[in-house]
Amino acid sequence: MAVVSTQRELKLKWLFLGYLITNTGASFIWPLTTIYMHQYLGETLTTAGIVLFFNSMAQVVGNIIGGRMFDRWREDRTMLIGVILVTTATGLLVPFHAWPAYPIFLVISGFGSGIVMTAINGFATRIQNHTSSYVFNVLYFTSNLGLVFGTLAVGFVLPLGITIVFALAFAMYLLLFVIWFSEYRGLAQPRHAVPGASAKARVHLALPVITVLTTLVIVWLFYEQWNSNISAYMLGMGLKVRDYSFLWTINAVLIVTFQPVLTFFDDWLSRHLNGRIYSGIALLAVSFPLLIVAHHYGMFVASMTILTLGEITALPAISTYVDRFAPETQKGRYQGFVQGCAASGRALGPLVGAIIIDGSSYRVLFVAATVVITIVACIHAVINRTWRQPSQAD
Repeated sequence: MAVVSTQRELKLKWLFLGYLITNTGASFIWPLTTIYMHQYLGETLTTAGIVLFFNSMAQVVGNIIGGRMFDRWREDRTMLIGVILVTTATGLLVPFHAWPAYPIFLVISGFGSGIVMTAINGFATRIQNHTSSYVFNVLYFTSNLGLVFGTLAVGFVLPLGITIVFALAFAMYLLLFVIWFSEYRGLAQPRHAVPGASAKARVHLALPVITVLTTLVIVWLFYEQWNSNISAYMLGMGLKVRDYSFLWTINAVLIVTFQPVLTFFDDWLSRHLNGRIYSGIALLAVSFPLLIVAHHYGMFVASMTILTLGEITALPAISTYVDRFAPETQKGRYQGFVQGCAASGRALGPLVGAIIIDGSSYRVLFVAATVVITIVACIHAVINRTWRQPSQAD
């Protein structure tokens, strides 16, 4: 039976607000996982790493299932299922945050969050009055803004008790449910909108999409070293925790400052999408050699600055790139692949980094980051050059 649609388009402000709230709520919880499990629950760092891995993999599964549901079922109800899951799991964390309830609800929350984020990215592809690159630029900005809000709030609220932190996260997701009910409910595209197309058709990813998604996994795998192993590297050099934390303040300030600049030049950047991706990945790759010769704090600041500029240049553009290859009936699924590959890289990053460090050294890790990112990016560039779509530009 065909899905009945209200034929209305989601307003940009509600798209961005939904993403902002989702990322703010998530940033109340996941950055605390290692500290909370190790210092409050008395679990080992290895156990905390395993829990984070399962949380990330649950998000990957949520991304993939969410994308499939978005295309084959109702878009609005797909998002609702994710909202219900993440809200319920977070709400249960308020009274039940001991072991083993904490990791169980954390994993359920990751699964629901994966569905929600994929659904919102799917809705982003349906915006007609702005280019997809503009929409994804602002989505990336709001996701990082949510991270800033959440982590800043946690710093002030955590001394009041972990229960208050979980309660605030629960309140954010309740607000997201209210917004879904008022703005997202009823947003469903008719399945007969694209003649001859079937939402049940199997996905056949073009080779350039496969290579750019592989590049995305690798980029996030090594980017995640900053969230895990590099902190220990800095502390081993005699730097303080506050020095490490300040690097993320720099990261946030750069994103909030320069992402709107990129958005302002969106028309030009859209015409040079490939060049934007290549230059951003090049910046990401060259940020790691600086860590090899980092003998003072200023070198870490320089490396983080280059890394962040590469991040905001390349990563939002990859969502736009993949969307250009997506059939009209599979746009949600394609964005699910983007979200899932990013989450996969984040999940594997700490483990792969630890294996390299234990087997060799930090220096080998940083060299590997530069070499592997460069190789996969070059492979994508070669394949992309021989396999063009009419809508692509250099």
